[in-house]
Amino acid sequence: MLKVEQLYKSYPNRPVLQGINLEIKSGEIYGLLGPNGAGKTTLINIICHLLNADQGQVYIAGQSWRPSHRYLLGVAPQKDLLYQSLTCAEHLYFFGRIYGVAERDLAKRVQQCLRLVGLELRADSLAENLSGGMQRRLNIAIALIHQPKLLILDEPTASLDIESRFEVWQLIRQCQRQGMTLLLTTHLLEEAERICDRIGILKQGRLIAEGTLDSLKTLIPAAEVLVIQTPTPEIAMQRARALGWAIRNYNQDLLFWVPEVLELNQIINLFSGISLTSIARQPVRLEHIYLELMNQNSPTTGQ
Repeated sequence: MLKVEQLYKSYPNRPVLQGINLEIKSGEIYGLLGPNGAGKTTLINIICHLLNADQGQVYIAGQSWRPSHRYLLGVAPQKDLLYQSLTCAEHLYFFGRIYGVAERDLAKRVQQCLRLVGLELRADSLAENLSGGMQRRLNIAIALIHQPKLLILDEPTASLDIESRFEVWQLIRQCQRQGMTLLLTTHLLEEAERICDRIGILKQGRLIAEGTLDSLKTLIPAAEVLVIQTPTPEIAMQRARALGWAIRNYNQDLLFWVPEVLELNQIINLFSGISLTSIARQPVRLEHIYLELMNQNSPTTGQ
């Protein structure tokens, strides 16, 4: 559905995108991760033709960019583009006409979109009277009014409470079930784990890793991760090194990468003679992969 080839973009003071290659298959949810300044928003702006690349090509539905592609794209930016004095329905009528939805079809599309995002009972409510989660869902409904094939969501659940976040996740899955392809950026690693079919990680304008969650897990040479609390961390690290375990310190947590799953009594025996306050066993998660890649320089790709 979307293909990006050798995309470069620089500003006078720094390079932003450095040779991005990316392909998103029809019907999948693709999550784009990366720290602030990694190039996520610039990439989205180029895909949407809001910004010109210095070099490279963007293909949508197998064709290089052309004005008609605007009608294949739906975009919900991080900041909701809402008029507080308009109702939900008025927003959709307004943007539907901008997108050129035929007048004979517009009322039906408005009702369909309100139903899809769970706002059909709030059709006549002003945007200013909606909760944050409802405003975000209305923002997505606006992006859907013209029935796009590719939906781009920039930080779709930023600043939302957990209940509203789950509602948006459910909506994203509904869009996929209706045959849409979705590209989303997020800082929430749990969000990417839960809803994305494939994940790409950007760092300093380069796509340093890409793949399914399972394939990305292979980048961490561990069957599970141990988080240890101890008053004598240096001694614990010496024991881990003797066992051949990799050691990481993230956010003041002491992590050991264990190459095989061990029983708790085995772990305790391996640290015999060392005072341990707590032991927590974790599966390899996206946060471990992400933090590791942020501290590496070499790009790699999963499947």
